[in-house]
Amino acid sequence: MSHGVLAGQRALVTGANSGIGEGVAIALGEAGAKVVVNYISGEERANKVVEAIKSNGSDAMAILADVSKEDQVQAMFKQMIDAWGSIDILVANAGVQRDADFTEMTLEQWQFVIDVNLTGQFLCCREAAREFIRRGIDPALSCSAGKIICMSSVHEVIPWAGHVNYATSKGGVNMMMQSIAQEMAVKKIRVNSISPGAIATPINTSAWNTPKAEAELLKLIPYQRIGKPEDIARAAVWLASDDSDYITGTSIFVDGGMTLYPGFREGG
Repeated sequence: MSHGVLAGQRALVTGANSGIGEGVAIALGEAGAKVVVNYISGEERANKVVEAIKSNGSDAMAILADVSKEDQVQAMFKQMIDAWGSIDILVANAGVQRDADFTEMTLEQWQFVIDVNLTGQFLCCREAAREFIRRGIDPALSCSAGKIICMSSVHEVIPWAGHVNYATSKGGVNMMMQSIAQEMAVKKIRVNSISPGAIATPINTSAWNTPKAEAELLKLIPYQRIGKPEDIARAAVWLASDDSDYITGTSIFVDGGMTLYPGFREGG
């Protein structure tokens, strides 16, 4: 990890008490940032992530907030800004799945996923952008006014039967990210996405935790390994740093080649 490249900066990672969010939060801390560990459940686990960040020499705090609720998002940002003065990095990571066959999918299942995965990112991105504009560039910290990283998925481009709500939410994240990036670039605010492929996290345990399941999953991954949260975390640190300063409006696929459609490897 790039130690010190984010020294003095303040980051907020939503859904940061497990999986990809946890890995990203710890990596940002290792790179020198103070980190807010947002969570909606699992307070004990969130506090363990905070302690892990602090053990590496950075400050951290856990904040409970439902990202799909405007008042809770605004309260979370206020708490962070009151404590640390501002925010420099947002990683809008919180996400859920409620899988069902399309004809059996309920409106509740559809709406819940859209509310968290898409509306939740909108609310957090909006609050971060407002603060970045208010504060402007602090050249002692970064050459940009702020960095937003949306957590998308390979399913922003790969259709996913049985997961229509999830795939739709991630397709929406991609267009939202690009539209925000287009509008905010003149303000020196950089907005990008990371689109993970198959990552070994609690949300998808059944897809990889048996030899048979792993073998089936690897058929979709040309690089022939399942990803780890650390793979996403390294990309997040780079996107949050000035090393990627000329990159905005881009979705970076961290997927072992899943978007290469390996079913066509033998000529289709």
